[in-house]
Amino acid sequence: MSLNCNEINVILDELNLEGAFIQDIIQPGFDTLAFYTYKEGCAKTVIVCTAQNAVRINEARRKITKNDKPLRFMEFLRARIKGCRINSCAQIGLERVILMELSHGADSEIFRMYIRLWNNAANIILCDGNDLVLDSMFRRPERYEVKGEVFIPPAVDQSKFADCAEQFPVRKMADENPSDDESHATHDFKTFNEFIDWWYSEKSSSLSRDALLEKAEKWYSASRTRQEAALKNLEEKRESFKNAPKLKHYGDLILAFGHNLAEDAEFLECEDYETGQVVKIRVDPKKSAQENAAEYYRQYKKSVSGGEEILNDIEIARAQLKKLDDLYAQIRDEPNPVKIEQLLRKSSAPKQKQKKNRPGLDYNVSGWSILVGRDANENDALLRHHVRGEDLWLHVRDFPGGYVFIKAQKGKTVPLDILLDAANLAVYFSKARNAGKTDLYYTHVKYLRRAKNGPKGLVLPSQEKNLCIEPDKARLARLHALSRA
Repeated sequence: MSLNCNEINVILDELNLEGAFIQDIIQPGFDTLAFYTYKEGCAKTVIVCTAQNAVRINEARRKITKNDKPLRFMEFLRARIKGCRINSCAQIGLERVILMELSHGADSEIFRMYIRLWNNAANIILCDGNDLVLDSMFRRPERYEVKGEVFIPPAVDQSKFADCAEQFPVRKMADENPSDDESHATHDFKTFNEFIDWWYSEKSSSLSRDALLEKAEKWYSASRTRQEAALKNLEEKRESFKNAPKLKHYGDLILAFGHNLAEDAEFLECEDYETGQVVKIRVDPKKSAQENAAEYYRQYKKSVSGGEEILNDIEIARAQLKKLDDLYAQIRDEPNPVKIEQLLRKSSAPKQKQKKNRPGLDYNVSGWSILVGRDANENDALLRHHVRGEDLWLHVRDFPGGYVFIKAQKGKTVPLDILLDAANLAVYFSKARNAGKTDLYYTHVKYLRRAKNGPKGLVLPSQEKNLCIEPDKARLARLHALSRA
């Protein structure tokens, strides 16, 4: 239930914001703003919520949870109106739209902030003194609530004023649904703002939490179905790789009985010397017996190599599935709907919409940051913009591949375990992935020199050290589960 017009007036009268200064602005969620105000020795936190069925403005006494990352509208308001004086703050008629006039001083630019508290179209729009929109919490082109448009305040309908007190009564400051243990208890609210803050924190938050949990369940169900399907495909592929010995045996049979292969024949029929049964082997009529056998040997090697790699991919897929289950459990156990919304927004955002601070892959292992470039462009971008002289650089010897960097920490030496993690990643993201034991070299970034007229990202190292490792699949599975690509 959102605030009605009379409740808004009661709240504004109690807040008495005229003459107050906006000291700071916090945006805990995409639909909520908190203004920290100060007036005559009195500090107040004014929260404005635009969430459906919880649209309101009131003084908040509880701690406001900060968002994990600064949000766009909050940063914009901080740049424009932080430190402003509130010259006036009143509802326009009884239209549930608050007009707040702001300025940094007597002769400075005037800002007009409209706070529309309509249940299905709530918004906060900051305009200049001529109602030209500077920005809004929700950009709605169809309502002209985007930068550069002129905001048109609602027209005041005098006919609404006659019976408004009876039609829209102010809620009584008491617990309307006390628990069984407190059936006769009421809360001692000193102001209507206290009552509204309690009412929404106790009731509306639970409704909001239920709605968010329902949304989280849909996201989790869709994500788990998709990941389970991917895991099933990997396991089916692994089963197909189990036929690798059969491919090699077919190659042996073709070499043994290739002299019986008729011209333009698509099959070779021969007796399997292991089972004594007649087998029929498909061959390419355009190729000789030796060439057909070589093709079966090639498929055999590919299946053996793929079978080893698919096990690693299956472990990674299982780790990601567990990570999804753990995150969903965290969301279900979180009592704060604001934090649920933050976790859900971060987890369900499409990859292309998630802002990346750096190119390539980013791993955080025991407090150490490992960066991985997967191609020449990412290698070059990391070298130019995201690493410094003391950072460690790793690359495989004699094979093309990505650059791996370990970000330095002041006064600390890179632990051996972190170095091995980075080395395994360097091998995995190179052509040496299936080469077995592999040599790498590593040195500090300050000892890298760009190759003159060389390909993009190519560097010549000096003072490098050698490292030889056997790729560790368990280690790689753990690292891929930590990836923040």
